[in-house]
Amino acid sequence: MKVLVMTLGTRGDVQPFVALAQGLAAAGHEPLVVAPHRFEQFVSDHGVPFAGIDDGPMRLLDGAGAGAVLEGGIRARLALMPRMAAMFTRVLEDSWAVARASGADLVVHNGQIVAGQHVAEALGVPAVLGLPIPMYVPTREFAWPGVEVAGRLPRALNRATFLGMRSTTSMFGYVVDRWRRDELHLSRRPGRHDPTRAADGGRARVLHAISPAVLPRPADWPGEAELTGYWTLAGPPAPLPAGTEAFLAAGEKPVFVGFGSMAGADPAATTATVLEAVRRTGRRLVVGAGWGGLDTTDLPEHVHAVTDVDYRALLPRVAAVVHHGGAGTTGVAFAAGTPQVVCPFVADQPFWGGRVERLGVGPAPVPQKRLTADRLAAALEHALNDRARAEAGRVAAAMREEDGVATAVRSLEGVGERVR
Repeated sequence: MKVLVMTLGTRGDVQPFVALAQGLAAAGHEPLVVAPHRFEQFVSDHGVPFAGIDDGPMRLLDGAGAGAVLEGGIRARLALMPRMAAMFTRVLEDSWAVARASGADLVVHNGQIVAGQHVAEALGVPAVLGLPIPMYVPTREFAWPGVEVAGRLPRALNRATFLGMRSTTSMFGYVVDRWRRDELHLSRRPGRHDPTRAADGGRARVLHAISPAVLPRPADWPGEAELTGYWTLAGPPAPLPAGTEAFLAAGEKPVFVGFGSMAGADPAATTATVLEAVRRTGRRLVVGAGWGGLDTTDLPEHVHAVTDVDYRALLPRVAAVVHHGGAGTTGVAFAAGTPQVVCPFVADQPFWGGRVERLGVGPAPVPQKRLTADRLAAALEHALNDRARAEAGRVAAAMREEDGVATAVRSLEGVGERVR
């Protein structure tokens, strides 16, 4: 079975799909990972075929303007709409060029690439939605992870918040409709741009790459929505750099602070806040440079900087993890059995911070816009206590009984069998 594995986003949006592709290849299938050009080396290094597409809106997170995009509010984001429409047009065009030449029997996509269900329809093959975040299937049990008031709404309103995802998906509907008509030669689709709907209007299979130990499956999800467990890269983690190994061996477990691909408006000020908060705990510190969220120049001796390291190797060896709350980082920290402090910027990050708090693995989230040395020091003290360590260990033990990739591959094989 030839499987087109399509994803758009940051490293956290790409890595699970690389893991899925590895699992498909190990089961005798032929996956092709379709992702932004910037991930070509990363994907190839993990032994699966890669086809590049335009980086699209990802370019808005590059460089000095990234902080303004993340923190600029609704007015700033509305001003970006014309540019984003043009960026998505290129993504759609590139996606169809790859799909047309692929000979795919099945398409797995992450929704935000937008093209996935449409190219599958043009090829006459099934599309399966693969999600590291429970963003598309409504439930009464929690609010849409992208809504800012998630966790503070009456339960009866939770399902309604998922309309926010539908509006986001259709935001560039006119671009997609034009592309469908002119390039794919397809008429208007039932459900239009809802990726949970198949081309015939029925329900599409939706695979959630999330551990049920972290997020129990909602009782009101339809049968087509599955919770597989996290999709984890095959093989052992990449070794840590020699300097990092030496730092870890030189004293007690440090705290790790890294905000991944998130870039704040003032990295120097954020770094000063982090240094002061960790100093108050008496712990050493490992700082992750990321894409500009923290400034790693002129660090004191008890602080060690890392850039592109495998979190699977690092996070089990630190006392607590302070991060932005991305789905990928949260999942690796859960698997490591390490307490967490989530300092969210945007999107689904507050949702994962809420899961950390609810599971007892760390304190309530500390939003970036309210981050101070006092608040972060207090949150770290909470994360470093015995209860947080015990609960983190409990979640990790449950996750060790799961194989999310194998579960997802079996589900995809079932979809493929039904259309033969």
